[in-house]
Amino acid sequence: MRLPAAPPAALQAVRPAVRASTERARLDRATASCDAPLAVVDLQAFDTNAADLVRRAQGKPVRVASKSVRCRALLERVLARDGFTGVMSFSLAESLWLARSGVEDVLLAYPTADRAGLAELTADPKLARAVTVTVDDPAQLALIDAARTGREDVRVCLELDTSLRLLGGRLRLGALRSPLHDPERLADLARSVARRPGFRLVGLMAYEAHVAGVGDAVEGRPLYSRAVRLMQAAARRELAVRRAEAVRAVRAVAELEFVNGGGTGSVQHTAAEDAVTEVAAGSGLFVPRLFDHYRSFRGRPAALFALPVVRRPGVGVVTVLGGGYPASGAAGSDRLPQPYLPAGLRLDPREGAGEVQTPLLGGPADDLLIGDKVWFRHAKAGELCERFSALRLIDGDRIVDTVATYRGEGQTFL
Repeated sequence: MRLPAAPPAALQAVRPAVRASTERARLDRATASCDAPLAVVDLQAFDTNAADLVRRAQGKPVRVASKSVRCRALLERVLARDGFTGVMSFSLAESLWLARSGVEDVLLAYPTADRAGLAELTADPKLARAVTVTVDDPAQLALIDAARTGREDVRVCLELDTSLRLLGGRLRLGALRSPLHDPERLADLARSVARRPGFRLVGLMAYEAHVAGVGDAVEGRPLYSRAVRLMQAAARRELAVRRAEAVRAVRAVAELEFVNGGGTGSVQHTAAEDAVTEVAAGSGLFVPRLFDHYRSFRGRPAALFALPVVRRPGVGVVTVLGGGYPASGAAGSDRLPQPYLPAGLRLDPREGAGEVQTPLLGGPADDLLIGDKVWFRHAKAGELCERFSALRLIDGDRIVDTVATYRGEGQTFL
């Protein structure tokens, strides 16, 4: 007897469940010989995401943000691809470590007060050629000079504040980063660098966190999402004009090798600006859960971690070992890891992600056995690697390699 065709709404409900079941089965097959907790990176998803970042960059090189990867093997993998060039690092110690490892272009995107690292940088010609430090204050130049032990020129990048300022500056939208908002102030610091022996101004960066790092299509929050889109449209227009003016002002002082901007959420918008020569991105390789809420792109979750079921306290609940891996930023539920597979599990709101154990609620809990894996997504990208010493690299339904994270190489920079 022929069954009647399922209506479209029913099909739409069934297909995601089938896909989730298939994906879980694939991950479980690939890691059948491995005990959890463990972390994996799906190489097909990782490479697809990398290709999409290059597509969105519209021919401009992508500088990979190491804080969102924190694994040398994967940094090397993405840098070997056409369209990627250089690393955007997050600490001077990391920058020097990468440069000693053979990375020839490292932009330290945050000011440093690491005197020991600066002493090493100024005394080693190879490191001084490879590493560029970011400054936004003359006091940072003085600190570098005080730490010098050698005569190597320090490559310098200036950072422009990208925040959108409204109501005469009383309302500020954007991350609290550089104090240099006006092109004139940026040019003043550029002249200070140019006059100071031992420094060479080579770059300018501007990270628009309120555009690149804020989703504009949050499920269940249409009014909020609409407000974000309006804010981001205004911010992009204002910044494009001001960034171009800043670049012109600084280029009048020094020839710049690069102008860096953007992030995963704004790659295509930032790349469209003539003043920008390269874009930065990192989270778009792993696609953590905070990057699910963008209209302009949709990545594939590539980095996951699995925790083992160790208890079955009652109907509709299981307990897994570990899980207390919150992301940085303002504390909130959006910073917690998300039960991913099997679909339909959720955190207990009274306990959240636990220090040693995490209870999970939902109908699928009744089908889980002691020792089964529950797969999670982290809220952010590279921070997952601070919890695991190794990543299992998956291709299809098999593990093809195991690579060390920064932590696994004994490196904990922050």
